[in-house]
Amino acid sequence: MTPAGPAPASGRLLVPLYVHPAADPAAWAALAAAGPRIRGVVLNAADGPGQRPDPAFAGAAERLRAAGVPLLGYVDTGYGRRAPRAVVADIRRHRRWYGVDGVFLDQVPAHAAPLPHYRRLVLLAKALGARTAVLNPGTHPDPGYARVADLLVTFEGTWEAYRRAGVPPWTADHPPSRFCHLVYAVPPGAADQVARTAETRGAAVHCAVPGDGVNPWRGAPWLDGAPRPAGGPRPGAAVARPAADGFPPGADGVPPGGYGTPFGTAGAPPGARGSAPAPGGPAHPRSTR
Repeated sequence: MTPAGPAPASGRLLVPLYVHPAADPAAWAALAAAGPRIRGVVLNAADGPGQRPDPAFAGAAERLRAAGVPLLGYVDTGYGRRAPRAVVADIRRHRRWYGVDGVFLDQVPAHAAPLPHYRRLVLLAKALGARTAVLNPGTHPDPGYARVADLLVTFEGTWEAYRRAGVPPWTADHPPSRFCHLVYAVPPGAADQVARTAETRGAAVHCAVPGDGVNPWRGAPWLDGAPRPAGGPRPGAAVARPAADGFPPGADGVPPGGYGTPFGTAGAPPGARGSAPAPGGPAHPRSTR
């Protein structure tokens, strides 16, 4: 059963921005300025909403809402192994603390067996007020996932991998508004080609970022083929997060526990939780910490 989703949005960019607003405020400001071009921004305070509200994230979320940018709360599903009550708890926190419009369910397997589980998670998210449910297997999964999600991420990887990627025939049975491609390590001048390639492959939503490495989503995306405005570190650059909030900074300014991790990043090392793809799932577990 396909959930009753929202009317298709005009924005074409789904942006995971996994850097703390205090570490790189210019990246967050760039997204607010992009306004109508944004399909959604994924908020990821600490591999999810964290254990307590973060005032800096709350402020950034408020500014994005004021700019008309939809917000999605990042929720780890552990390839179907995480208990529904834990997933629901994260969705509730995202809604209560940051007023998100929807959810970004990460670490989704590609095989068909967990489909009933994810159908239930999407229905629970909608019952809690989520208007949009995004599922991220990071690859083309069983076609049933396209009937469960409002938006399905069917590619996540580097620009070089994207240039060689294919699209299975079943995607033509669904509108392009159902699909999203997330592409990192995109060189200058190639963002427009990413957009054209996504459109040609039947995906109405995409994101192209210059970042690479363990967390390629730590900087703002290419907007109109150009980097974000000056005023902060260059897109994709390592940043040092202030320690004033009580969290000791780690590599690239990310504290232990993370401010958000690359989800489904192809070729990345295993995450600190030791999670591995479920049988039949994608071979790219999440990887910071």
